[in-house]
Amino acid sequence: MPAQIIDGKSIASEIKSEVKDLTLRFKKRHGFPPGLAFLLVGDNPGSEIYVKMKGKACEEVGFHSVTDTYPRNVTQKDLLARIRELNADKSIHGILVQLPLPKEIDEQTVIESIDPSKDVDGFHPYNVGRLVIGLPTLRPCTPAGIQELLIRSGYDPSGKHVVVVGRSNIVGKPAANILLQKQFGANAIVTVVHTGAGNLTPYVSSADILIASAGKAGAITGAMLKPGAIVIDVGINRVEDPSAKNGYRIVGDVDFDSASKVAKAITPVPGGVGPMTIAMLLRNTLQAAEDIVR
Repeated sequence: MPAQIIDGKSIASEIKSEVKDLTLRFKKRHGFPPGLAFLLVGDNPGSEIYVKMKGKACEEVGFHSVTDTYPRNVTQKDLLARIRELNADKSIHGILVQLPLPKEIDEQTVIESIDPSKDVDGFHPYNVGRLVIGLPTLRPCTPAGIQELLIRSGYDPSGKHVVVVGRSNIVGKPAANILLQKQFGANAIVTVVHTGAGNLTPYVSSADILIASAGKAGAITGAMLKPGAIVIDVGINRVEDPSAKNGYRIVGDVDFDSASKVAKAITPVPGGVGPMTIAMLLRNTLQAAEDIVR
């Protein structure tokens, strides 16, 4: 039997609807909407599209949003100065600096300059530390979205062996930390595997739930999976496809065709984890606004 498709678009739509309703209540209580600021540096087409999508999502749920765009040669000093202004701006409750930044700008310095209470990406060391020890905090959007996908699809990770492929600060590490906490929607036995392993198969094949963030198209095949596994594919890779209109198509880190014959459930790419990232950004911003004005 082919795997069930975990529909990230549908679940993200549910979350956005919830945020929209809560935003109406927030505006009635406080007289203003949650505010989110985007800082976009350079002319990366992917980043431009992503920020535009995030801005549209803000409009859909009733947020106030601003987008500051800077040329690639903007100085780190000028960027930090703008972040200080936004930190002090009472109409802004979330600040998102679109990554990656030009190599001349130190990303960690920029991340640490954001007020932790407005760090809706969940990357500031203060928020990372609270996440690790299990305290309430603003959590990275993609890993938080993965947890929501599992919960809302009926795949409780509690007691299950979750294997996370990848150790990035954006997905791998926070996903592992979220799912190992002794909390609702977590309490999993978590293994993190990465390029240092050489052979991924012994680890992947033991996963009840696999979170694939390897950064390589088709790195995981159906032959590597435990039958009946739940597969969350975080990968976004562009591969050449002469038959496609643009000459390429977007695929994940998991070979969907073979994996869907072995897994119990799987996220598609696109349409799986991607929409959840934006939905969780909206929820983080609302949370930040509630905490700031409390």
